[in-house]
Amino acid sequence: MIKKCLAVFFLLCFGAAVYAEIAPAEVKTDFGGSFRLRQEYWENTTDLQTSATHADRDFFRLRTLLWGKADVNKELGAYIRIGNEAKYYLGSYTPFPAPDMGKQFDEDELYVDNFYIDAKNVFGLPVDVRVGRQDFLGMYGEGFLILDGTPADGSRSFYFNAFKATLKINPKNSVDLLLISDPEKDTYLPSLYPSRPNAYGFNYVDNKRRLNASDETGVVLYGKSKINENVYLEPYYIYKTEDIVGANPALKLNTLGSRAVLTYGEWKVRAEYAHQFGKYDNDIDRTANGGYLFVGRKYEKVALKPEWELGYVYLSGNDRSTTKHEGWNPLFSRAPMWNELYIYTIISETAADGGALPGYWTNLHLYKAGLKLALASATSLAVSYQYLQADQNTAATSMLSGNSKERGQLGTLMLTHAFTKQITGFLQAEYFIPGKFYVDQAQNAAFLRWQLQYTF
Repeated sequence: MIKKCLAVFFLLCFGAAVYAEIAPAEVKTDFGGSFRLRQEYWENTTDLQTSATHADRDFFRLRTLLWGKADVNKELGAYIRIGNEAKYYLGSYTPFPAPDMGKQFDEDELYVDNFYIDAKNVFGLPVDVRVGRQDFLGMYGEGFLILDGTPADGSRSFYFNAFKATLKINPKNSVDLLLISDPEKDTYLPSLYPSRPNAYGFNYVDNKRRLNASDETGVVLYGKSKINENVYLEPYYIYKTEDIVGANPALKLNTLGSRAVLTYGEWKVRAEYAHQFGKYDNDIDRTANGGYLFVGRKYEKVALKPEWELGYVYLSGNDRSTTKHEGWNPLFSRAPMWNELYIYTIISETAADGGALPGYWTNLHLYKAGLKLALASATSLAVSYQYLQADQNTAATSMLSGNSKERGQLGTLMLTHAFTKQITGFLQAEYFIPGKFYVDQAQNAAFLRWQLQYTF
């Protein structure tokens, strides 16, 4: 049903855009793009060296984005962005099965990364509409539940196939309605890709890049309210459906929650809490709770402008002694929320619920202390220490001990620098020391990444 609604809305807006374009108007156009070069090194990241098939990863990621937009007037426009992220693998690890086993270069697809129509003040009402393929980065809080619509391709893309309508109640209050359809593979727009066998590894589905663990849809009501100069609230309701994942039947899940930001001078408090309830198609209930609380302060008048933050994250785990499923579902946010390394370490643990994809945050207590320094006007350094625990015990596996909740300790470092307005870069390092949640043979893990990006 949601797919049909999206198609109808897209056709209506496209027709309106065509009509406006042939009507007397001065169409303004613009274009640009970016090239991002990354190298990543993963040591023991996915299995803590507990797997017989263990292999560290060392590879380059080369992402190119080209975009163009046309504004018919101040209230109607269109945007399109085309992308590709080729990879080159060093060392013994490559993701390719036969007949390309050992191949080092992955040419990836040429895909449509964004393609949408914008219409503002529709029919003279205080309603803005955006329909089509679009990103939601930075639009809904900190991305706790809505961030990445294509988690299976990493940071290659983040898009959602969606209809978004914003009701502008007044300058301080608004409500967004989202209709989302994110399939397992791209079924809406064409892509150019190499010829692959039909059964070509987990990263491909019917010759196309995997984008999700299953077909997913969603309906979202998201409010944004600036109560006063010091209080900002974002209440929301999210309904999500997931198709069959692994041995789990299809799921229908409701999430009700709110985010709050409190500021006072240089102090800042960020908090969010949500409750989830729903059912699998086999009538097993799923209910969960999750949230976070962070308190920090920035010293603008002190040298290096230091900024510290202390925080706690709670995501409920599944109690295996009950008939319900109490594990937290990250919805549309399988992304590096608090660190990058651990989204890969939890893959085998969460595959039954979320497929063999990274970032299925669940069953977690995370304590974080962070510090950020402005080393220069264009250079900053951020470091953090994180202590991780499980909320519930898990069954023992070749990687998990099954008799402890102590996940371990993790440190992060991020050094960023802007060489010019168009050229930026960073150096990222993370290190994980596993606790007794893992078997005694588990080894420490490291994640290293550097990046240069040119934007034009």
